[in-house]
Amino acid sequence: MTMPMSDPNPWATAMNNLGMPPIGITGQQLMPDFDPGLGMMAGITPLNPMMPGLGMVPGPLSQDFPVIKEIIHCKSCTLFPPNPNLPPPATRDRPPGCKTVFVGGLPENSTEQLIVEVFGQCGEIIAIRKSKKNFCHIRFAEEFTVDKALFLSGYRIRLGSSTDKKDTGRLHVDFAQARDDLYEWECHQRMLAREERHRRKMEEDRLRPPSPPPIVHYSEHECSQLGDKIKDDGTFPEAVRVLMTWLERGEVNRRNANNFYSMIQSSNGHIRRLTGEKSQHEKEVEEAKDKFKTALAGIVGQFEQIVSVFQAASKQKAWDHFSKAQRKNLDMWRKQAEEIRNMHSEQLMGIRREEEMEMSDDDMEDSPDSVSQAEALKEENDSLRCQLDAYRNEVELLKQEQGKNQPMCSEEDNTHSQQLSFLQQALQGMQKQLLKMREELKQREAEVEKSLEDKQQLNNQVQNLKEGLQNLQNTHVMQVSYERMIIGPLEATVSTVVSCSQEKEGPTEKTPLSPVHSEREALLVGIISTFLHVHPFGASIEYICSYLQRLDTKINTGEVEALLSRLPCTFRQELTGVGASLEKRWSFCGFQGIKST
Repeated sequence: MTMPMSDPNPWATAMNNLGMPPIGITGQQLMPDFDPGLGMMAGITPLNPMMPGLGMVPGPLSQDFPVIKEIIHCKSCTLFPPNPNLPPPATRDRPPGCKTVFVGGLPENSTEQLIVEVFGQCGEIIAIRKSKKNFCHIRFAEEFTVDKALFLSGYRIRLGSSTDKKDTGRLHVDFAQARDDLYEWECHQRMLAREERHRRKMEEDRLRPPSPPPIVHYSEHECSQLGDKIKDDGTFPEAVRVLMTWLERGEVNRRNANNFYSMIQSSNGHIRRLTGEKSQHEKEVEEAKDKFKTALAGIVGQFEQIVSVFQAASKQKAWDHFSKAQRKNLDMWRKQAEEIRNMHSEQLMGIRREEEMEMSDDDMEDSPDSVSQAEALKEENDSLRCQLDAYRNEVELLKQEQGKNQPMCSEEDNTHSQQLSFLQQALQGMQKQLLKMREELKQREAEVEKSLEDKQQLNNQVQNLKEGLQNLQNTHVMQVSYERMIIGPLEATVSTVVSCSQEKEGPTEKTPLSPVHSEREALLVGIISTFLHVHPFGASIEYICSYLQRLDTKINTGEVEALLSRLPCTFRQELTGVGASLEKRWSFCGFQGIKST
């Protein structure tokens, strides 16, 4: 369609017939009061003038179809297409983010207004750099407009209707490499890289497991709270993790060793609870297995009924009345039901065989396990009793030291009080464990008695146990007789010592009174001298009193120490150790003292 652009009426009439608003090449509207519903051609819907192929430059076409270039009429110039038989014009490689094109072959009389008129239809122009040598650089706002500008490469341009050489030229459009385009492209790529890194970081943070909470530092207050948390079943896992971290950090010292020992002991107390929970879960598993077995048995019974239905239907009385297709379906269904029935019955038989094997293994292992468990419980009970006695002795010693050393520093008082509290808590825990152990021991003994009634093979083991008990009683009787043999000579030695002292005091009337005031004190002197004679390097007063309290619980530490201090020729006090390990020890010096007296 070729028409002069000085008269816009034919152009407006043609666009009106197509249902489009009349728009000029430069973009201005030719008829402001246009109504798209008044088109002269009925049955044609109004078209969008910005659709590809309706503007001056056609849209991008496929490589399979050749591009047909036509004459383009502008307001002040005309563009003639190149020869379609010629090869397409050569272009350089496209730079990244290219928005600038090089336009060569412009007429000598061309102006910047002409360039805007021709290339402004491709897209928004940001800048034009025109040279005096018939070429220019055009920078567009978007990258895709560069492809539209390249479409005009090869066109011959003529200004108006002039045939002068200065008013004609052949356009050559190519990619141009501009620093502004490269900078914007690099900025855009960096922005995309930042967004991608941010997206990956957000995804990693979403998939990363949450970090554990920080572990608090050790203090007396935190230690007391942690001891309560360890005893609680709900907060036990978290508290154990804190205790393990403290131990790995090396927070243990001689001052707080008792606190850590009590916390470790409380942690050990949870073993019985965990074993109980495990046994409970095992019971639940066994119950679930029983339920599954009964349900499977019911399912297998129903499959048997279904198979019997198919067998009844396959008999001659009913089989002759079915059609060929029905018989084929009945055969297929019967085979499927038999296969499923056989599979489930094999599974049920496998479960029953496993139960029988487990029962046979239990019968073979019941007899030695019950006796060994009873013996282990007895040994554990004895060890717990010994620990309880040791704790009681430590508590009594701490009480006595606290009564003697009242004017000591407040920090030592606090540490002693904390040690006493922790020891009392440990005693309570040990008592509870002893009660539990006794109950379990009673239960185990009942089980052992039942197993003895059911199986006669344990009679020999019971007889061996009785012989062991008799041996223990004999050893106990021998120990008692041995102690009597030791105490008898001690009493004799004490009496001889007293008589010798009286003979020495007899001739002199001005000698002081005897340091031994009673027969009980003389007996104590003999026992202590024998005990210290066995310990040539000496022993502490607490060790001596713990030995004497086994014979008589009414013996006091102050009484024993006063008695030893009244006999300097028989007993001597020495200091051993260096620094914090300094310790007072009493030793027997009667053999040296008798020479001096």
